[in-house]
Amino acid sequence: MRAIKITILILFLISISIYKTNALTIKIGSIAPERSPWGTALKELAQEWAKITDGKIRLSIYHGGIVGSELDMIRKMRMGILGGASLTNIGITQIYPDIYVLNTPFLFNSDKELNYILDKIRSTFEREVEKKGFKIIIWTMAGWVNLFTKNPVFLPEDLKNHKISFSTATPKMEQAWKKSGYQIIPNELKDMMMALQSGMVNAFYLPPLIAGSGQYFPLAPNMCSLKVSPLLGGIILSNKTWGEIPNQYKKSMLSITNKISERLYKETKKIEQDTIKMMQEHGLVINHVPLDAVGKWRAEAAKGMDVLIGNAFSRKIYSQVLKYLKNYRKNYDK
Repeated sequence: MRAIKITILILFLISISIYKTNALTIKIGSIAPERSPWGTALKELAQEWAKITDGKIRLSIYHGGIVGSELDMIRKMRMGILGGASLTNIGITQIYPDIYVLNTPFLFNSDKELNYILDKIRSTFEREVEKKGFKIIIWTMAGWVNLFTKNPVFLPEDLKNHKISFSTATPKMEQAWKKSGYQIIPNELKDMMMALQSGMVNAFYLPPLIAGSGQYFPLAPNMCSLKVSPLLGGIILSNKTWGEIPNQYKKSMLSITNKISERLYKETKKIEQDTIKMMQEHGLVINHVPLDAVGKWRAEAAKGMDVLIGNAFSRKIYSQVLKYLKNYRKNYDK
């Protein structure tokens, strides 16, 4: 009897060992801080995926850019060092440039317009990204980018009197803004506070969350109400990693990922609203652009579009987006 018990115990331990060996640990990189809404969402995703797969799929999250920039993370996914990453639109467009069309200045009016366009072209984007070796698990909307300036800005000519801080990571967009007649000063985010304090720049465009959390807004205390572009991102796995996940779990994994993403978007919008309110309480002034002036902003942006079309993204994708926008505004934007 004792021998039988020992045998059963050994078999049990062996089964646990095999179970652990068969577990797939996916390393995920992210530039978002661990305590940010995005960091919290990733941790929840790890818990839910482990629950769905009975522990066979585990996520190991590397928060706060500790595994490098978004370009570093893409390179490490290609090398097999990382299984996936949480990327902003900057990172995703390094994989498939046509997605950069969504960053066209002053192209969209609202979340509804953007969502309509995404519904039309999402499958194309996902298919092309997959050809490059990656699987988009989920798209995330992290808000919109606004202009923050030292002096009030209502019209393009108001902005042309400012020196705008601009990241060196997007040289084609920098050239487009310059061709539209704006004063662009190449400058990284880590150096922007010093640039604002010295007067080297007196304007920038960032999501309100970053303008508030980074305490940049006191030096550029006017926010133009006109949204520049959406801030999109996503969770991406390498095709190799996605292929290693048993098919029986994938539908449930994607379903819970969608639910987490939808809640994250709502939480982010609430945090953004709270951040704007906080900034207003500390001196931020919102400059509301007249409706009849929106056309002027788009006309100025159009002067630099030839730098982007055919270079930053294809003419084909730009034409498709314009076609869908025209249809939306004609039939749905009442």
